[in-house]
Amino acid sequence: MTQLVHHPIYLFVLLIVLLCVAAALGALVLQRVFPLGDDARDNYNVIQGATLTLLALLIGFTLSMAVSRYDQRKNYEEEEANAIGTQYLRADLLGEEDAPKVRALLAQYVALRIAYYTTRDTDELETLNNKTSNLQGQLWASVRGPAIARPTPISALVVSGMNDVLNSQGYTQAAWLNRIPLSAWGLMMAIAFFSNLMQGYGSHGSTGRRVLLFALPITVALSLSLIADIDSPRGGLIRVVPVNLISLQQSFGSAP
Repeated sequence: MTQLVHHPIYLFVLLIVLLCVAAALGALVLQRVFPLGDDARDNYNVIQGATLTLLALLIGFTLSMAVSRYDQRKNYEEEEANAIGTQYLRADLLGEEDAPKVRALLAQYVALRIAYYTTRDTDELETLNNKTSNLQGQLWASVRGPAIARPTPISALVVSGMNDVLNSQGYTQAAWLNRIPLSAWGLMMAIAFFSNLMQGYGSHGSTGRRVLLFALPITVALSLSLIADIDSPRGGLIRVVPVNLISLQQSFGSAP
């Protein structure tokens, strides 16, 4: 399940097969085993409508959860770029001896953060996290030494700025790990299966009309795949592009 929601394309293929099978089972098997009489159709329509309404509500709520998480990842990318850019300017307060070192480390740090946003490789991500952790230690040491040597309000301001840089990375990583729970995915898929099963069970008419049964599986599969795409930071097509970090990196190159 975890791999499926991380790769929306695979989820879409699975849902298309699963939901189409559910509709076919309802139309070809349940109708023969448990024929639906005219006297029971009114009750059936009420149950079917309630089931489809519940499915629609779940899809809507889950889409809202995915969009809010996507927006959160975008906001943290902007905050991270702002924190690094501010600290890059505050490095001047350390003096001519320490400022170039801090700036060079921040330039390396921005490159690692951009790579974090753009990579899809799990092994590369682990390597990036290790490099980021090591570089964060160097960044903290680069401001800790001058602050201890010259404990002034200006040094405290620089230390506070570096603390914001390090904290922003933690907030970003937490936001990327915050995903829709697997239990919610399981519930939606189960309700989607039974909804399509009931759709097939209640169908009647010619074979041509029954072809329309597959409209619901395709629609639901597309909806759930879209939610998975938005909710997946690395596996989907809809991803957070680090435009602010890239712009910041370009400004570092043009800085004197």
